[in-house]
Formats: sequence, C-alpha cells, structure tokens
Amino acid sequence: MTGSRLIDAAEAVRRLGVRRATLYAYVSRGLVRAEPHPADPRRSLYAAEDIDRLAAGRARGRSPGRAAATTLDWGLPVLDSAITAIERGRLFYRGIDAVDWAGHQGLEATARLLWGCGEADPFAEPPPPGRWSMTGLPATAPLVARCMAQLAADGLAESETWAREPARRWAGAAQLLRRTAAATVGRAPSADPIARVLAGAWGADDETAGLVRMALVLSADHELNASTFSTRVVASTGAALAAAVIAGMAALSGPRHGGMTLRVQALLDEVAAQPSAAAAIRRRLDRGDRLPGFGHPLYPDGDPRGRALLDRLSPDRALGDTMAAALDLTGEAPNIDFALVALARSRGLPADAPFAMFLVGRTAGWIAHALEQQAAGGLIRPRARYVGPPPLANGPATR
Repeated sequence: MTGSRLIDAAEAVRRLGVRRATLYAYVSRGLVRAEPHPADPRRSLYAAEDIDRLAAGRARGRSPGRAAATTLDWGLPVLDSAITAIERGRLFYRGIDAVDWAGHQGLEATARLLWGCGEADPFAEPPPPGRWSMTGLPATAPLVARCMAQLAADGLAESETWAREPARRWAGAAQLLRRTAAATVGRAPSADPIARVLAGAWGADDETAGLVRMALVLSADHELNASTFSTRVVASTGAALAAAVIAGMAALSGPRHGGMTLRVQALLDEVAAQPSAAAAIRRRLDRGDRLPGFGHPLYPDGDPRGRALLDRLSPDRALGDTMAAALDLTGEAPNIDFALVALARSRGLPADAPFAMFLVGRTAGWIAHALEQQAAGGLIRPRARYVGPPPLANGPATR
C-alpha cells in the first residue's frame, strides 16, 4: 500500500465504532485494505483512508438526507450493475481483471464481454452496404462534436429494435460501435478490427496498433462515471442506443472528464517551456492547480490502467521527467489520461488520438450500460433538495 497511512486494529475499530469481527468482515469484502504487521506477521495493519471513508459513510447513514446528497460525488453506490467492479485498486470487467484481459483481447471481444453476449458474435456481420458520407462539420471542429453530429445524421435510431432483451439489440450495437470508430477518423465503417481502423488512419505500425488495441480495451468501461451515468439516464427514458451514446459523448467532452487529455497535453507543453519538469510542476502547484493526468480517487496506489500502458512504452525524457517530478512532489502516479497522451506522443500519433482512443473504447461501455439499464427498466429520476426562497403558500403578494 504505497503512500497509504496504516493503523492497527485497535485504532481502526475505535474510529469505526464497531467490533473487530466487523472490521475483519470489511477486509474480506474488499472495503478495507490490510497488510501484515512488519514486526508481527500474525497481526495486520489497515489503511487509514479506507477506515475514515467507512466511518464517514456510517455517519452519513445516520442522516438520510446527507447520505443521499453525497452519493453524487464519489459517494455510496446508487444502482446495481453486473458490468464493472473496482476493488482493491484493480479494475474488473464481468469479474475478469481488465489489465490481464487487455493483454490479449481486442475491443470487439471486450464489447461482447461487457454486453454479455456469451458465444454470440454480433461483429461477425459486416457493416451494411450503402453510401457513406461525412457530416458537413469542418475538420477543424472538435472531434467529439464531429462524432455526435455523425451519429445523429446516420439515422441509426430509425432501424433500431425496441426490444428490452439485449440479445435482440447486439447487432445494432455492433454497428453503432463501428460507426463511432469510423467517425473519429473520417472513414467509412469497416469490418476490420477497430484498433486497426484507428491505427491505419493514423499511419501506425503493427506494434503501435497493438498498443492502440490495449488502450481501447483499458478505456472501455469504468463503472458509473459521469458520461456513463448520463448514458444510463438517457437510456432509462427508452431512447435509442445512439441517443444514449451521444449523451455519453456530450459528458465526455468536459475538461474534467474526457477533455482531461487536452489538459495533460497542455501540462507537457508547459514542461517543455520550463528549465525542468520539476520547475514547471512546482509552478502549477504554487498556483494551487492540480496536476492533470496524475492520481485517481478510486486508486490510492495508482491507476492500474495507466501503469499497464506505460509499462509497454519507452517514454522520452520529457515524459519520464514529468512522471518522476510529479511522483516526487505529490506522491501521485500517472493515470489513464496521462498514459494515453504518452502513447500518442511516443508513437507520433495525431494530437486528438488520446481523446479518440478514450471515446471509442468507452463507447463499448456506454452501450453495455444502456443495454443493462433498458433491460432492467425504470426511469432514473432523482429528487432535488430545494434550497431557494420559501414557497409562498398563497402565491405572490399583490398590491
């Protein structure tokens, strides 16, 4: 537990206000990380941040209104899903370690896994024949805007089945994913592997195509993030899969989500303009800015997705110095956003390639959540706590 503060069992149960048996149950359920005591292997030490998080959750539980409010900000789970789990610093797709899976599987296989296709392969059917044309948006328009416009113009919803059973919608989902990939690079939909479609458009060699494949898989899903929640909300209304995916794209465009890769690129440009990476990062920290591309609330010991990609790259000196300086000054490791930018820079890919890889990969996950939400039924409609002026019982006063 690199960088984690550890406490003993007596302190842990004191902070939680529970018995030791309950503490051990939290550990077995993956809610609290533990490791052997260095002086006595028969005893354990516990991650203080996990203990404090649970203690805060118990306190919120005594106030239902406060508990409900905090669920929207990295809080307690708000709905059930069988797609993705994040536990003990690892990411799992349908119970399979995503990093291990990404080592040998492509985005199509990942989509089939996330969608629960079993032995069925909706990608076996090639894209339907027909004239393909790009929208009238200029090439200088933001990539996400071009993709949203393309999907809206494709009329995918017109041929969509409205069956709630996901199996009857897999074929359309496969075509939606292929068209999204095609839209990011301005090419016609293809039956080729999606990683090859992107890498070919970028003029990448076979080795780089393999890294693109891995990046797509690692970006495919991440539980209930902002764009995925947006997708599920739209899907819960009964809207078409394409509409749900467009909603996910809209959320992804924000600088605190998918747009984070642009902020990472800006950071690296700042580093290049300073005498050293440490000097550039220190200036940012002195301004009170966070470092884009470093740290993640769900991975206190480092984002395994970023680590998996970076382990397969040979970053240049600027990238290496930036990572070293960030770790030295903040203790935070690079996350998936930094790794995607590092992949693009080290392999000479276009400036919008990091965002494109994230968007195309995540589309597979958005579709999985849309299918799951529509199969479950029910409209996602939370309530708001009103904090405005007191309502006037008899209407506005008149003169």
